[in-house]
Amino acid sequence: MLRIIIAGIFVFIFLVLTIPVLLVEWIVGEFNPKAKEKSCFHIIQWAFRLVLKVCGTKVIIYGEENIPTDRSVLFVGNHRSIFDILLVYTTVKRPTGIIAKQELKKVPLLNVWMANIGCFFLDRKNIKEGLKMVLNAVEKVKDGMSILIFPEGTRSKEEGVVLPFKGGSFKIAEKSGCDVIPFAIINSAEIFENHKPFIKKTKVIINYGEPIHTSDFDRKEYKEIPDIARNKVIELHDSKKNEI
Repeated sequence: MLRIIIAGIFVFIFLVLTIPVLLVEWIVGEFNPKAKEKSCFHIIQWAFRLVLKVCGTKVIIYGEENIPTDRSVLFVGNHRSIFDILLVYTTVKRPTGIIAKQELKKVPLLNVWMANIGCFFLDRKNIKEGLKMVLNAVEKVKDGMSILIFPEGTRSKEEGVVLPFKGGSFKIAEKSGCDVIPFAIINSAEIFENHKPFIKKTKVIINYGEPIHTSDFDRKEYKEIPDIARNKVIELHDSKKNEI
């Protein structure tokens, strides 16, 4: 219980004490949006790493050579825990936006930080807004920002079970021409979900796979990419699950 209390206090203090920082970032963004984007990326990475440290989470990365440093990509992986965004975000190498659920847009200050790092809030019930979000994300990718999504659309309830990938978000890669980087998160539900309301000291593995080059697919073949990516995520998970 102590870990979750400390983590909650840290998040609250961070959001309150960084209000002046948000003001500075807004001013910077008026003159140099790229500088703001990079600065906010590093601040949030630092905050996420500290939260994971407080929670006693040890992150082991495999396939780190597959995390691009020179181009924007679409990261896709499995989803088991509310900590998954923190886990993955601390491992990427360049500014990365996140496709997040609409409910997070209602959280004061957090929603501002999320917007600053290029997050998009997805309303699954509004098809028109969903399409608009995809098109905006495509422009971000073309402008050099990577995007992180969990295409299952919800958290899986069982370790190793990867729900079917929804194809809509893969339009980001199709329309931008970027590569898709699959990843598997192993054991993240052991941090919190498996024993709510307690946070447990945990070892988590993130296994990154080789890029799926969208340029290798013609228009008819492209509809296969969500299933190809899902199968790769399952393979990445199963290849490292015994190391927990």
